[in-house]
Amino acid sequence: MYNKNTRTRSLKLRDPRHSAAFHDRLRILWVKMGGLWPANSGGRLRSFNLIRELSRQHELTVLTTHGQGESASALREQLAHCNRVESREFSPTKSSSPNFLFALASSWLSPLPVDLHKHQLPALRREVQQLLDTGDFDLCIADFMSALPNVSLATRTPVVLFSHNVEYMIWKRLHDNEPNWIKRMMLTVEWRKMRRAETRVCDAVAATITVSEEDALLLRRTSPQALIAAVPTGVDVHYFTQDKAVAQAPFNLVFSGSMDWLPNEDAMLFFMQDVLPLVQREIPQVTLCIVGRHPSERLRAAAFLQSVEVTGTVPDVRPWLDRATVFIVPLRIGGGTRLKIYEALSMGLPVVSTTIGAEGLSLIDNVHLLRADTPAEQASAIVRLLRQPALRTALSEAGRKLMLDHHDWPQVARHFEALCRDALPAMSAPRATQPTPLHPLTTKRNTP
Repeated sequence: MYNKNTRTRSLKLRDPRHSAAFHDRLRILWVKMGGLWPANSGGRLRSFNLIRELSRQHELTVLTTHGQGESASALREQLAHCNRVESREFSPTKSSSPNFLFALASSWLSPLPVDLHKHQLPALRREVQQLLDTGDFDLCIADFMSALPNVSLATRTPVVLFSHNVEYMIWKRLHDNEPNWIKRMMLTVEWRKMRRAETRVCDAVAATITVSEEDALLLRRTSPQALIAAVPTGVDVHYFTQDKAVAQAPFNLVFSGSMDWLPNEDAMLFFMQDVLPLVQREIPQVTLCIVGRHPSERLRAAAFLQSVEVTGTVPDVRPWLDRATVFIVPLRIGGGTRLKIYEALSMGLPVVSTTIGAEGLSLIDNVHLLRADTPAEQASAIVRLLRQPALRTALSEAGRKLMLDHHDWPQVARHFEALCRDALPAMSAPRATQPTPLHPLTTKRNTP
C-alpha cells in the first residue's frame, strides 16, 4: 500500500485469522547461507524456528550450508515437516583468517562488499536457479543478504528478502568505533558498498521483511518505493523457562551470544575493560561468565586477566542463565534484534542493555529492562540490580509476561506468513524502479 505521510510503499499486515486464504498451502523455497543447525546463534534461531513453524502448514524446500563438523542429516531430522532439506558444507572466510585480506582485495574488483562476495557458492546458485525455473514455488525466501549472491531475481517467482539486520549499519558502526585509521578507511569502503547493495536489493525484490520497525525505517530511507515491513522477534517460551530448583549465584553476571560475531566480541572486550572494574569497586565479589561459541584467543586472554569464565560452545545455554543474577548486553555495534534478550526475559532474568543492544525490541525502560550506555551508567544499573532484589523481581515478572503474551514463535510465524502472502502480488504492482534482468548485486549502478 502507499503511505501518503511517509511517501513509502509498505506491506499491509492483515490479521491472518481473517484471511480467506490463510489455510492454503504455500510452496516456499528457503535459501540461507551459514546454516540452521545447531541453532546456536541469533540468526539461526530465528530462521530455524520460523521454518519449523511454517512447515507445519506449508510446503517448504530448504537449501542451506553448514560448517565443518556440523551435520546435514541432523538438520533434516529437526525439520522433518519440510518437503526437502539440503545442506552443503561451506565455510566462508572469517575476518580473523589470514585469507581475509585476499578475500577483501578480491571483492574490491566487484560491486559486491566483501561480506557478500565471500558467500558466493556457484553450485548452490545453479541449484536455486534450477528449482526456480520449474515454476513450482509460490515464493522464494532469501534469508539474510548473504543469500542474495546465490538467488537470481530474474525469475517469475517472487523473491522476499528476510533481513535480520541492516547490514550497512553494522559496518558503519564498526567504522565509527575503529581507532586505526587504515582499518577505518577500508571500513568506509565496505559500509558504503553494503549500503548500495542493500538499496539495490530492496528495490528489486518483491518485498523485504525486517526484524524490527527501526530496521524497516532505515531501509525505507534509501529505498522509499520498496515494499518493507517488520515481523516481531520470537522466543520459545516453553523451552526458555527458569528452573527454580537451580540456586542463583548471588552476584553473577552472564552474557550469551556467538563469540565469533565481531559485535559480541567487541562488547565483551569493552565491558571487561571499562565496566567490570567499576562494578567490582562497589561489589568486589561480582563474577562474570561469557557463554557462546568460538571465542577468540584475544577474548580468552582478556578474560583470563580478570578471572572471567569463558565457556566456549555449550549444548544448552539455560544452565548458565539459571545460575545468573543479571543478564548483560553491552553492545556498541550491531543491527537487527538480539534474541538473547528475549531468551533471558523468558527465563525471568533482569537485563541491563545498551540502547544499541536492545534496539528494535518492544521493551520499556525500567519496566522490562534497564538501559544504560556509558560505562558509569552500565555499572550503576548493574549494582542497583545486584543490591535490590525487589527491582530484579519486578523486571523479571514483567519481562516473562511480555514474552508469553506476544512473542511465542507460533504467533511470530503467523505474522511472517501474512507478510509473505501480501508480497505475492507485489511483482505486478507499479514500482518507481523496475528490476532489470541482471542481478542487482552484480550490476553497477549510479547509486549514491
